[in-house]
Amino acid sequence: MKGLSNEERQRLGALLDHTSQAEVMSMIPPFSQAEIHNLAPAPAQAPEALGVLMFNMERGVFLDELGDFLENCPAVRPFDVILANELDDGCVRSGGKDTTLELAKRLGMNAVFGLEFMELVNGADPKGFHGNAIFSRWPIRRAKAVRLPEQYNWYFDRQRRIGGRLAVLAELDVAGTPVGVGTIHLENRTHGPGRQAQLETVLAEAEALFSGMPVILGGDLNTNTFDGRDKDAIQAIAGSPALQRRCLEDVMAWEGCLPAAEAAGYRLLPDRPAATRRKPLPGGGHLDLRLDWLLVRGMETGESRTISTRREDCGFAPAGSALAAFTGEELSDHNAVWASCVLNRKP
Repeated sequence: MKGLSNEERQRLGALLDHTSQAEVMSMIPPFSQAEIHNLAPAPAQAPEALGVLMFNMERGVFLDELGDFLENCPAVRPFDVILANELDDGCVRSGGKDTTLELAKRLGMNAVFGLEFMELVNGADPKGFHGNAIFSRWPIRRAKAVRLPEQYNWYFDRQRRIGGRLAVLAELDVAGTPVGVGTIHLENRTHGPGRQAQLETVLAEAEALFSGMPVILGGDLNTNTFDGRDKDAIQAIAGSPALQRRCLEDVMAWEGCLPAAEAAGYRLLPDRPAATRRKPLPGGGHLDLRLDWLLVRGMETGESRTISTRREDCGFAPAGSALAAFTGEELSDHNAVWASCVLNRKP
């Protein structure tokens, strides 16, 4: 995607003092684009099942280490599709790299990227793009960026951004069989009804775009079980084991987006309670949350699992690799989610 100068980014951002995010985004073509990179030839044979990985990569800051993780972690393999959140393009914090394109080239996969936010805080950013991506071993026939109903205006946040939450939907050609896939990032700074409204928008778009196809959606749905703007609620949960159990075991009762997906015919994975996010707390420590999901419709599902991205769990790192030399606590503040999705139902 073509970037804008910092001067132009700041000019457009200043319009948000008196103009809506939707109106400003309409002035910036990349916000309506889904940028496809078909780089890899299709595999010679169709698999019996697609290995699908959902992974919030926390901006791709540790890109070399992430590449080592994906190439060497036995628990994430095999993967045919990666549904990814939080990848940068042209941000100083991640080395100014187009992290989606670089990772696609390293893994030998096709990719599509959708722009969620244009960052304004760091004027040295070459582009300041930040968004969601799909990686696929199979050709990407078409793709669409789906803008979600605004639940929070990020221009007035300390991170100061143009943009809003996004899903990217794509049709894959899996050995002649069309398969619909999508990566979703719902709002954390809202309540359950706000996230439900956003996911229902995605489900409607997927229904229209992928009629008659098997569909795999996934992403960081930010199913906190609380309003992410409510600091008192976060502190109350941090101090209550009972409320912490709610975040892992009773999330369905608090987050209407999940029953809405089931009502639309999707199976939710992983189907066992497991933490997928470590939310740091102001006084130290972290809160375990269940935020990352795969939603599967029209396909049988096999094994699913949650994979730690903490350095201490990366004993598979090859000697001499960037991952082996990594000294941070975690590659991402999210764990990854993997599942096997059977391509064709057997009679």
